[in-house]
Amino acid sequence: MLRIDSSGRGFYEITENIRDFARDAGMTQGLLTVFCRHTSASLLIQENADPTVLRDLEAVFARLAPEEGDYAHDTEGPDDMPAHIRAALTQTQLSIPLIGGALALGTWQGVFLFEHRHRAHRREIALHLIGA
Repeated sequence: MLRIDSSGRGFYEITENIRDFARDAGMTQGLLTVFCRHTSASLLIQENADPTVLRDLEAVFARLAPEEGDYAHDTEGPDDMPAHIRAALTQTQLSIPLIGGALALGTWQGVFLFEHRHRAHRREIALHLIGA
């Protein structure tokens, strides 16, 4: 289990944590499942070289799921229902091939926890690798 302490809304790169997990498993071929155990955070494989990509993504999600919406679910604050919408539009589970003992990510790809709430949270990411 990978635990990530977020400091609020934003992207948290977890690529190296995941690479360490895969390396420590000692396998050369397989499939890694990465699963976010929350409904107001999600996972993304996205560019990790140019930070403006992440800023633009955040701006798009702010327009797609605004906090000023007329939501029935509002008991946990104005950022909660937009957080659920953001999670529904992204992913809570990723599958990454392991080839030759390494994750088969592209040159500019990184794995991110996408925190959708404003306040800090401890997020749990389940990791499971099958293979040989």
